[in-house]
Order: sequence, then structure tokens, then C-alpha cells
Amino acid sequence: MSHLLIIDLPGGNDVDLLTCAIQRGDRFTFLTSDLSVYRCDPRVWSWVERADHLVESTSFEAHTLDPLVMRLNDEDPFDALLCLIDIRLIEASRLAAALGLPFLNPQAVATLRDKFSVRKRLQEKGIKQAPFAMAKNNLELQDAVNAMGLPVIIKPSDGYGSQNIFLLQNEWDLEDPITPLNDMLPLMSDYGLGVVSNDRMLVERYIRGPVLGCDVFTLNGVHQLLGVHEKQYFDEPSFAIRGGCFNPNLGQYKELERTVFAWLDAVDFNVGASHIEIVCTDEGYHLIEINARLVGAKLSRLMSYSLGFSVMSALIDLHLGQRMRPLAHPLTAKDTRVHAPFINHPTPQFSVSRWITADAKSVGLLNRVIQPKLPIPGVKSVEILKKRGDWIRPPMENADRIGFVMSTAINKLDAEQSAEQYVSLCTCVAMSPPDLSGPMPRHDVTHSTTSSPMAQIATSTFGNTLLTQSKWPESTSIPSISISATAAQSKKKKDTV
Repeated sequence: MSHLLIIDLPGGNDVDLLTCAIQRGDRFTFLTSDLSVYRCDPRVWSWVERADHLVESTSFEAHTLDPLVMRLNDEDPFDALLCLIDIRLIEASRLAAALGLPFLNPQAVATLRDKFSVRKRLQEKGIKQAPFAMAKNNLELQDAVNAMGLPVIIKPSDGYGSQNIFLLQNEWDLEDPITPLNDMLPLMSDYGLGVVSNDRMLVERYIRGPVLGCDVFTLNGVHQLLGVHEKQYFDEPSFAIRGGCFNPNLGQYKELERTVFAWLDAVDFNVGASHIEIVCTDEGYHLIEINARLVGAKLSRLMSYSLGFSVMSALIDLHLGQRMRPLAHPLTAKDTRVHAPFINHPTPQFSVSRWITADAKSVGLLNRVIQPKLPIPGVKSVEILKKRGDWIRPPMENADRIGFVMSTAINKLDAEQSAEQYVSLCTCVAMSPPDLSGPMPRHDVTHSTTSSPMAQIATSTFGNTLLTQSKWPESTSIPSISISATAAQSKKKKDTV
């Protein structure tokens, strides 16, 4: 039985790591700056409260947080530290170094939490990069775009989750009232949990092509590609991901491995999980970004269905410093309780995800989502992430997605058809009539009411049918139709530090 230190949850609600730890028989301490974020959702809190220790520190500064964690470690030593949320990776790396636990080194984390720094590092290592520039005010933005020329993409250098992304393709994108270049900054995006963007904007050449996501495990500088996500996006101007297909690595990605591993080596990536997004072109692979964590939006579950074992459990083992499991490896009887929900016959398989979204007729406050009553072959997991009263609209950002379905099959086409069939039979019903006279409702107490620039551009371009909305994590609640974890049991009250 290992004692895990877990820092916050992706989206504020993704409990897959907690449920996996409990299924394995591990103990865990949960660390956050605000426990009320998790208490407000009973389905999330029922898992969080099973921690051996609940640690709340309003400040994550080293002089406040580190002594608190070190004292707890002296009383009940940690065996591993895990953090799957971008805005806490720097603090997680610092704590792991102080505790002597396997984690990505602080220098690499600092680089990877700034997209411009990654571009510079790769350029310094002689790795070809598309044109890029840094802008810290509106004048620098205008100069960078004028010097680079269209098309360009502009994104926060410390951003994540496809938030606050601008795509400028044509000359009319630079004209009033469409252009964002005159008043984009200061952006001051609220990332939640008291973290605000630093308003460093990366300007880079926009490259068209199929988008892939590569998930890699690394231990002591040795990399293992688990597989590749083929990503599908909704039609422009949306930046929301419509879904994707996870293709397990069966040895067919040698050239891709050489490219991706060279990028990881260039940024000194030594331990942990990474999710690398790339664009495929006739000239080769072009980097979008390297995320120093496992893929989000609960897609580790999609990977698990494909690979036939729990990726979360493998991640815990990785942070315990254990040898990485081979991708083709028979399960032992001891593995069964953790991996059983993901065992396929034969394995591996293709796994497909599709997101449930509102259409143009369903704009307003969510009333309910009507779902298929009969089972659909191949469907493994369905979750509706938004709850009644949340604002819905057609998808412009990932935050607009309402729920997801995951399916699996021996061939890709069958898996895609199952997921598409399920989504086509879902209907999102808004409360009628929607009240459009007042301000847009807030979606999450940890986020500000400032609407995202991409949503603002879409609104000015397409009118009030799309509407603006507050930024919020990719998910806010987890009413689950099919979930691999066992139900939470009541447990004695924990001490809060």
C-alpha cells in the first residue's frame, strides 16, 4: 500500500485518479488551495473526502506550502506525488524535488509552462520551428502580426485547455470591429484556484493539417509512446474538439517516435507523462505544444479501453519509480481488480470519443439531456458533465461541450459508428424561453465572468445565436451513466489542515 500526494483534480471534477488509487489499495493525501471547489459537488466530494489527509493551503508559495507538506511527510511519508493540472505543475515539481520523489525536474516544468520558452529551446537545439514571436502588449501584438504575415495563431504562452485562442487568416480579420489586436491585452484570464494568466502571448504561424495527440510515459529519460489520438475539430471558427480516435502503439510509429522523443530530450523531459500535440503536413511533423501531464478531458480512460489496462494505474506506478509496463503484457490475477473494466478480447482495440453539444436551437440554460434508452454495441462509457442550469450554446470552445461517449471495437469504423450513433440520438433541451437580456451566467465559482476572446470574435461575427460565456474548466460535474470505478463508501471525517 503506497501513500500518494495528489494535487487538485483536472477540471475540478475528474476523479479517475482517486478511484484508481482506491481500487489499487493505495492511500492518498489531497492537497488544494480551496476545498470548497470540491465540496460543492457531492459526486466529487464523495471521493475526495476518502483521503487520509485533506490539506488546504490558500497560498502555494514555497515559504508557506513547503513547510506544511514537509511536516506531514515527516508524520506520514509520501511514496509518490501526482498532479494532472497545468496550473499546479510548477509547485508540484518543487515539492517533489524537496521530498525526493520521482517527478519532472523543475527546470523542464518551468520551460514547458511557457509555450514561447519551448519554441526558443527547440530552436536553440537546432530543431526547425515555424515562425514565432512573443507579445506582451497590444502594440507588440500588432508588430508581430505585421512582421509575420497571415495566417497566424495567437495564444496565451501559459494557457491550457484551448482557451483564449485567436486565429487570424484573412485581411478582414485585421479590420474593426473584428480584429482583436487593438484591445486584446490585458487579458488577465482567471485560470481558477487563484491563478491568473501572465499575459505573455505567443504569436506563431498557423499551419493546417491533421492534428495528432501523442501520449508518452518517461522514466529516467527513457520514453515510451503509448499511442496516438487522431483529433477531430468542429468547423471553424470553433476551436472545440469534436472527438477523436485513440490508436494503440503496435510499433507502427517509428518515425513519429523519433521526432517526438527528440522534442522531449530537447526540453530535458526526464520523468512523468506528457501529451504532445502535433500537426501533420507534407513537410513532416510540426509541434503545437508539449503538455507536461497526461491527456485531459478523461481521455486516459479512452486509452485504457484501447490498451486493455488502466493507464491511471500505470501512471501511479511510474511516479512510484517502478519499471514501465510493456504495452503488450499479460495481466496477472493481482491486476484484475484495477484493470478488469478495461480488459478487451482481443486487445488492443481502437477507442473513439465523441462530444455531446447543443445546436443553434438549444441556446440558454440547460434543462436536460435526452439520451438513448437502448444500449448501443461498443459503447463503454457516457458522462454528462454539465448540470441543469448551466449555460449551453453551439460549441465554440471546449468549455461548451456538454458530455461525452466512448466506444471501442476491433476496427476503427465500428467504434466510430457506435459513438456517432449515440451522439445522434442525444438531444440537449434548454429552458424555454432563454433570458438573453441580462449578463451571461457564471459556470464555475473559481472562474471570472470575463468571456473568452474567441467567444467574443464568434459573437461579433455570427451574432447572438452563439453568445459569449464565462471560461470554466472542461467539466464541472460527473453525473455518470457508465463509470469504471466502484461507488464511493462512507468514511470517517478527515482532519483538514
